[in-house]
Amino acid sequence: MSSINIKSPEVQIREVRLGSITGYEGSAGELVKCARTGKLQDSTRSFSQCMGCSSGNAFCQLSMIKDAAIINHAPVGCSGDFFSFNFVYRVGQMERDLPTAMGRYFNTNIEEKDTIFGATAKLRETVREVYERVRPNAIFITTSCASAIIGDDVEFVANDMTEELGIPVVGCYCEGFKSKIWTTGFDSAYHSIVRKIVKPPRKKTNKVNIINFWGSRIFDDILKPLGYEANYVVPFSTVADLEYISEAAATIQICPTLGTYIGAALEKVYGVPEIKAPPAYGIPGTDAWLGELGRVLNREAEIEEYIKKEHARVLPLLEEYRKKLQGKTAYLTAGAAHGHALIALLRELGFQVQGAAIFHHDPIYDNDDPTSDALAHDVNTYGDVHNYNVCNKQAYELVNILNRVRPDIMIARHGGMTLWGAKLGVPTLLIGDEQFGFGYQGVLNYAERILETLDNKEFVTNLAKHSSMPYTKWWLEQDPFSFLGGNVDVEVY
Repeated sequence: MSSINIKSPEVQIREVRLGSITGYEGSAGELVKCARTGKLQDSTRSFSQCMGCSSGNAFCQLSMIKDAAIINHAPVGCSGDFFSFNFVYRVGQMERDLPTAMGRYFNTNIEEKDTIFGATAKLRETVREVYERVRPNAIFITTSCASAIIGDDVEFVANDMTEELGIPVVGCYCEGFKSKIWTTGFDSAYHSIVRKIVKPPRKKTNKVNIINFWGSRIFDDILKPLGYEANYVVPFSTVADLEYISEAAATIQICPTLGTYIGAALEKVYGVPEIKAPPAYGIPGTDAWLGELGRVLNREAEIEEYIKKEHARVLPLLEEYRKKLQGKTAYLTAGAAHGHALIALLRELGFQVQGAAIFHHDPIYDNDDPTSDALAHDVNTYGDVHNYNVCNKQAYELVNILNRVRPDIMIARHGGMTLWGAKLGVPTLLIGDEQFGFGYQGVLNYAERILETLDNKEFVTNLAKHSSMPYTKWWLEQDPFSFLGGNVDVEVY
């Protein structure tokens, strides 16, 4: 936790802070073992097809603060994803019965002449214009590759405009070229919130912070009987809500990939304890997570009773699902922590997990507690996973592997990856709600959806007959990792 410094305008990238990697092929057990030694080798690719951007991930969180405005200090092309975030924002409002409103997203339109003469004057004008138009309670400025390369002093402008306007104007430094691991963008967004929005606690409350995307409100039913209130952060919070997340009794994160930084920062800076057990996926994982929750909230007796009650309800149903799924094989692709959660869930249902393509790997989290290691939990609880591949969304590797293993089902977290399974005739399941598989009920939820997907195989079978692949026979006969090599030592402290 020594890497957390809210006095610094920027958060360190994950490669430096955590020793995170984007290139690996082997087994999950080998990866866990390497990570535990304190030294991990990152394999570079001589060919890279695509990757995500830290700026988009920072925007993903900041754009959902209800009364804030976001200025993307970048060429206009970088604002191409405004539409998709606004769509998610509107859908989330409808699901929560909130008044419908457009997202307040703006772009400074850095042009060629600005890369020569600088664009700070344009940024000032944009901040003033945004304030006059929408009167937000805070303005976040997300940076870009262009603004960083030309050296615009965004921090100076932000501080100056804070004094002029009387509201927080906050720089969020998330240039895409700095990190191959786009989840650094989450850290940048949360760093800007903890640094400039969150205030010291006035008193402690019975609220529990839930660091999440925009999933279902499943934590209400868990926390209310314990005398606590779920406080969902960041999406659909107001600036005032965020100011006092320092007063919470604890912090829960549905995904350590998302919340590793803010969970540790709130504990280090404001003493808000973080629930450090891996997210509650699978029966042993849920048992451990609830046990940690009970310990931190001083509700161990109530949690023990809840576990007994849920075991009695869920285990007989789970056994029936296992009988139906016995002998089935699965392959999955997802972000790091959610991918680990899905491995636990599939193994719980009796699947043979033939492999996984996980978008990056964090050998440690910001709390530096080995208890939080979800992949180690998978290996220790269910056994090793072979054909474990760390790849930053390299579809060409995924297609090659899928063509070889031909699983009964592929589970994907991101929509852009699902079509490859379908084109090969492999039933593919995409679940958008990241809380769908959480807890005891989550195991049953996934079992039901998987059975539905397997029962409707005809669609992908027909699709495979009539679709073509952009990858040639030459590539499909190659080793999937032909372009992966050139190991680089990464020290982890």
